[in-house]
Amino acid sequence: MAHTFDELVAKQRAADEAHTRVRHLRDTYGPTPRSQWSEHQTVTWETAQRAWHDLARDVRVSVAEYARAEGRPRQEIEAELRRAAGHA
Repeated sequence: MAHTFDELVAKQRAADEAHTRVRHLRDTYGPTPRSQWSEHQTVTWETAQRAWHDLARDVRVSVAEYARAEGRPRQEIEAELRRAAGHA
């Protein structure tokens, strides 16, 4: 659980970096089907994809817990988090 808003921001930034890594791999390897990728490329893609999904899920859970603990709407926390994490 994220105990502070700064921890939420750090988690969001980690998830954003993981997503950037996935997009970079897609741009580098080309679009799926993975059947045209080497085994190494497939494993790298799947690992990066899984990491991104795990981090994004952790952000969602932490935001919900934080909002509950603060007695504030989750959407309000998410909006603040997007601004703090540098989302457009």
